[in-house]
Amino acid sequence: MQFSDLGLSEKVLRAVEKSGYTIPTPIQAQGIPHVLAGRDILGIAQTGTGKTAAFTLPMLCRLEQGRARARVPRTLILEPTRELAAQVEEAFNKYGAEHKLNVALLIGGVSFGEQETKIMRGADVLIATPGRLLDFFERGKLLLTGIEILVIDEADRMLDMGFIPDIEKICKLVPFTRQTLFFSATMPPEITRLTEQFLHNPARVEVARAATTASTITQVLVASHGGGDKRETLRRLLRSAEGLKNAIVFCNRKRDVAIVHKSLEKHGFPVGALHGDMDQPARMASLDAFKNGAVDILVCSDVAARGLDIPDVSHVFNFDAPTHPEDYVHRIGRTGRAGRAGHAVTLVTDHDLKYIAQIESLIQRQIDWDGPRPDGLPAAEYVERDRERAARAGERPRRGGRGGRQDSDRTGSERTGRERTGRDRTASRRRGDGAETSAAPQEEAARVEADREEAPRSRRASRPPENEPRRKAPRRREDDDAPVVGMGDHVPSFLLRSTRVKTVKTAE
Repeated sequence: MQFSDLGLSEKVLRAVEKSGYTIPTPIQAQGIPHVLAGRDILGIAQTGTGKTAAFTLPMLCRLEQGRARARVPRTLILEPTRELAAQVEEAFNKYGAEHKLNVALLIGGVSFGEQETKIMRGADVLIATPGRLLDFFERGKLLLTGIEILVIDEADRMLDMGFIPDIEKICKLVPFTRQTLFFSATMPPEITRLTEQFLHNPARVEVARAATTASTITQVLVASHGGGDKRETLRRLLRSAEGLKNAIVFCNRKRDVAIVHKSLEKHGFPVGALHGDMDQPARMASLDAFKNGAVDILVCSDVAARGLDIPDVSHVFNFDAPTHPEDYVHRIGRTGRAGRAGHAVTLVTDHDLKYIAQIESLIQRQIDWDGPRPDGLPAAEYVERDRERAARAGERPRRGGRGGRQDSDRTGSERTGRERTGRDRTASRRRGDGAETSAAPQEEAARVEADREEAPRSRRASRPPENEPRRKAPRRREDDDAPVVGMGDHVPSFLLRSTRVKTVKTAE
């Protein structure tokens, strides 16, 4: 099938031909006709299969007639991150070169002035992150009553990141008759149920099983220890990797991104960094340097794991095994795109095997090991061994943390008390006073009973018998002569002191 068979306009076909594409990907071939027909779409395909063009090309055809008004955009595309939003803007500028459409980008980290100017000029295509979009709307700078097509890209990520309230609010602000397009690489059942309130009789386009990885990616696991040994293992792999052209290194935490970046830079690697705490100009500069080949290695957090289109990435290294198995699919999807060969290497410590078991369960395949496994056990056996060890110790299994050792659920005071009890018992054994005997519980019970007998009789006598109903205290009568302390007859002592009255002589 060719692009010319999908019903696209002549302008769009010329732009696609200039880009060098002739054959559509499966998600494009199945999704574009439904979009052109005006149906809602739920598109599911593994990352790197061309989902962006699947909604960009038919939207350009729909926008060829009509113009946008000031502050009233015609189409809205929501993205979870600033980088994805900027990437979609590039796609519209690339394929819409002959359409002369106004494309506005609303993302954080950029001043309002330039963005407001584009909105006031009239935006045919509005690409935004949810937070900045609602900020513009609440300031009265934007109206959403003219939206014809609403696109929610990376839908699972949008919903998982806590954007559900924002998405619901935005969907209520746009017209009910809109066309809604959902595109994502993974779509768990619970997320699918949430999309039912956003889509109306959608056409489900699923060209691959959800949460699958591309067959062109070679995946391996490498055992390593933590700390400096792990960074040394990463440097060794970078030096010895076959056919390494460029690489993305993923870390779970932002501070680890800074540490790994500094380590690689110290050892002479051309490396850049990208994480959420960087300001927007620095993030875009680092990403552009990697795309242009100024740096060969990009150390980043999961902010770069979703949907970024860097066509020719040869290797992906997971410095930390992702704690969520869906993130693994997105991370390694940065390589092996558009049918190219790719390599994905994950560094695994002893405590990461439980995450590897979840990943293998999600992608339904076993990942090969490059070298020995930690402890010589497969991942599933390690998880079972962890449960058995915790059960024998009488405590819960270890949870969370990237290789971080967590203590049992005892508090510090409980541990201190047990240690103190152990020291007392040891001292008793040394004294030979027989304090630790099997009769200790009986002696403790007898001592408690004796203390109870020595309690004040008045306190026990004041309690009514169990069978006798309690009597209410009599109410105070109005003619009670008992003095009232405070606001009654009580007079403070300083008011009772005698005072001398100063007399003033007057002239007779």
